[in-house]
Amino acid sequence: MKAFLLAAGHGTRLRPLTDNLPKCLLPIKGTPLLAIWLEQCRRFGINEVLVNIHSLAAQVRDFLERNSDGVHVHVVEETALLGSAGTLRANANWVAGEDLFWVFYADVLTRTDLASMLRLHLTRSPAATLGVYRVPRPERCGIVRLDKDNIVQEFIEKPARPASNLAFSGLMIATPKLLEAIPQHEPCDIGFDVLPRLNGLMLAYLIEDYLLDIGTPETYQQAQETWPGS
Repeated sequence: MKAFLLAAGHGTRLRPLTDNLPKCLLPIKGTPLLAIWLEQCRRFGINEVLVNIHSLAAQVRDFLERNSDGVHVHVVEETALLGSAGTLRANANWVAGEDLFWVFYADVLTRTDLASMLRLHLTRSPAATLGVYRVPRPERCGIVRLDKDNIVQEFIEKPARPASNLAFSGLMIATPKLLEAIPQHEPCDIGFDVLPRLNGLMLAYLIEDYLLDIGTPETYQQAQETWPGS
């Protein structure tokens, strides 16, 4: 099974922590985020991972060369950022022939049961299954509105008037139908440019396990205090 692990962001909001260290290598209780993700992939049978890199790319490449035991890692350096969806489109051939594949945002820290999420996807076969979780500030997130069968009826990135407090977690099972929905412009973003095109075709999986988006110094400190380990 394959997964995109999106790790190319600058980490601007985390400065000065990211002045000399890429965000994806920030340590959580001593373990870099990327190492936590690679262990998650090994545990759940994801044996091929594509990691896109950009900021301080040489450090990330060196880390992956030394720490990818058990997972075949394909590294793609973006000299200009393509956006999360642009990365998927540019590397669509890597998942050619796959019925499904994972997409993970590398700055998300989680203990989600990926096997349970995959089982749900396989019972329903949607265009994508989005991991969603409840957030206190939905206006800052990509928010879903669901029907009684947990089908995503509406996805809006950072809505002024949120219809719910269920946010996209940065974990997703995707299919070729999602790739077909990616527009041609660059940069291209999954939340702004792709998921709204798939309303009615996506399923939501509610995540109630530990999940934290590491986007600010405050959430980074929260992770140090609350992360229970893989």
